[in-house]
Amino acid sequence: MQTAVLTDVEEFEVRERARPEPAAEEVLVAIRDVGICGSDVHYYEHGRIGDYVVEGPLVLGHESAGEVVATGEDVDSVSVGARVTLEPGIPCRQCAHCKRGEYHLCEEVEFMATPPHDGAFAEYVAWPADFVYELPESVSTREGALCEPLSVGIHACRRGDVDVGDTVFVTGAGPIGLLVMEAARAMGATDVLVTDVVESKLDRAEARGADLTIDVTQTDLATAVDEYTDGVGADVVVEASGAKPSIKSTLDGVRRGGTVVLVGLADEAEVPIDVLDVIDNELDVHGSFRYANTYDAAVDLLADGTVDVEGIVDFESSLDDIDAAFRRSMEPDTVKGVITMED
Repeated sequence: MQTAVLTDVEEFEVRERARPEPAAEEVLVAIRDVGICGSDVHYYEHGRIGDYVVEGPLVLGHESAGEVVATGEDVDSVSVGARVTLEPGIPCRQCAHCKRGEYHLCEEVEFMATPPHDGAFAEYVAWPADFVYELPESVSTREGALCEPLSVGIHACRRGDVDVGDTVFVTGAGPIGLLVMEAARAMGATDVLVTDVVESKLDRAEARGADLTIDVTQTDLATAVDEYTDGVGADVVVEASGAKPSIKSTLDGVRRGGTVVLVGLADEAEVPIDVLDVIDNELDVHGSFRYANTYDAAVDLLADGTVDVEGIVDFESSLDDIDAAFRRSMEPDTVKGVITMED
């Protein structure tokens, strides 16, 4: 089978590898669509993310969906021919985190495309059956692949306890920010405000239903939020850009007693925040790491037409053109690219 292997910084090679055989509890999936995530681009551009370093050939890609072509002998939950999306993390299932249902916090999790674990830019992937989710006929495999970033948005909104009637303020109009907006709407938020520094991304956020978009290079964020909310502030702020100024600005947009959720990964581990502001305004500040128990909800939202993930896709490319696809994904106005496998 063909695989796209990251062999060096900004260098892919399409290589032949043996097609995997599913273990007893696994299914073999013919991959159809794989989204290009910001973390994939970061590995491509820098060869590392924090302590995770690419030290040898690595297959990237963790937003994936395809068709089951074989099943292990112990699998009865999914059949050959089923179209599925793959949840990319395999936890140990035995630690305290896993037993509490917080399996995304498992310290032994094997996550696709996180060194040293290969991802889904390959024609076939063998994966545990209990981490694949069947797609209804109304949901395409491209949409199925994007259950992954949608899950990030769902989990972030759950962390923020977004509820009916809330005003939600999202910093960053990239794929995560746009899907946080969608998830917040699905959870009942009535007003969603979005910031960015790229005009085309703000235009897309507005077209997708943002009630207010703020170009923070042109408009003072605190003033804009204050005017929109009559001086109250947003109930929930979700920081989805990872930009240091945006992280610091979250406290300027949230109401007293409100909630801040940090999703975006900053280039620097330490970003100063006014802790007296947090204390005085009794703010809840939460981290949001990946997701857990979200894929069923993501598939249901797509099946019902409640959430649009197709609209964040700028382009699709083949596996053979993956280098060009990643270079395009590095452009500031690109939101999402998808690698589509040829039959």
